[in-house]
Amino acid sequence: MESVPLVLIHGWKSHPDIWRRLREKVPLPTELVWLFDYSNLHTSTISHIAHQLKSFLHEKRKAAGYTGPIDIVCHSMGGYVTRYYLEVLDGKKREEKVRQLIEIGVPNQGSSMAEIFNDPVHGPRVIQVLSGEFVPRRYEPEHDVNVQGLRIRSRETSELRKAGIRPDIRYRNILAANRTGDPAFFPSFEGRTWVLGHDEIWRTTWLGDGVIPHYDSYLPGTEFDIIPSEPGSMLAEPYQYCHIYLPKNPEVIRLIIRYITHPHAPSSDMFPINR
Repeated sequence: MESVPLVLIHGWKSHPDIWRRLREKVPLPTELVWLFDYSNLHTSTISHIAHQLKSFLHEKRKAAGYTGPIDIVCHSMGGYVTRYYLEVLDGKKREEKVRQLIEIGVPNQGSSMAEIFNDPVHGPRVIQVLSGEFVPRRYEPEHDVNVQGLRIRSRETSELRKAGIRPDIRYRNILAANRTGDPAFFPSFEGRTWVLGHDEIWRTTWLGDGVIPHYDSYLPGTEFDIIPSEPGSMLAEPYQYCHIYLPKNPEVIRLIIRYITHPHAPSSDMFPINR
């Protein structure tokens, strides 16, 4: 069976080096692993970054003389941008051929974290707690174009919901949960994740990776895995299952390699059509 190119797309305020451990283990030649870098586009809209992704993939395909399907692995905002390209920009044309979209902690319904940054009550305290760790010092979310696009109430999130998923793509979601309730999982919030529910009430939950709650990742009718598969895996280094470390997590890497080498293998479960 012909090898399929693998596209790796990092998350918000991250960089392609986050994939170093995966690249060392993935059974593909270097020329078939394509790294999309948007780390210098922190002042760009979601739409602009999605257009840049389109151009990047077209250039890679042209250079390789390749017209077949690709696999895409994406983390956090990288998955949101990828879906915006595939579903909003290319949804009707379906020019981009994708075999699998493997998402790691992606806010498919918009990001509760992006939303809470802008909340007048909770926002200042959350930003203060995360300052220098997950957000820059003296962070001002109203000036962050990336984050404004990721919000649950953003125009971009509305466009994604309207466009819907593509039936020609196999969607997989890898999600982490604090299955042991260990505060060291993500110490900033004592191991929990902030989530904004349908009732517009803020809560914290164990069902999230410290940044992205499962509620945000819900994508009707698509497949998912929740890690750790064995709660005991968290005992030694629980922080390896929080959002920031997921692209480096050994269990995540094993799942990705399983799916790109055995694309017909089932994921653990499937999101219900109706919650």
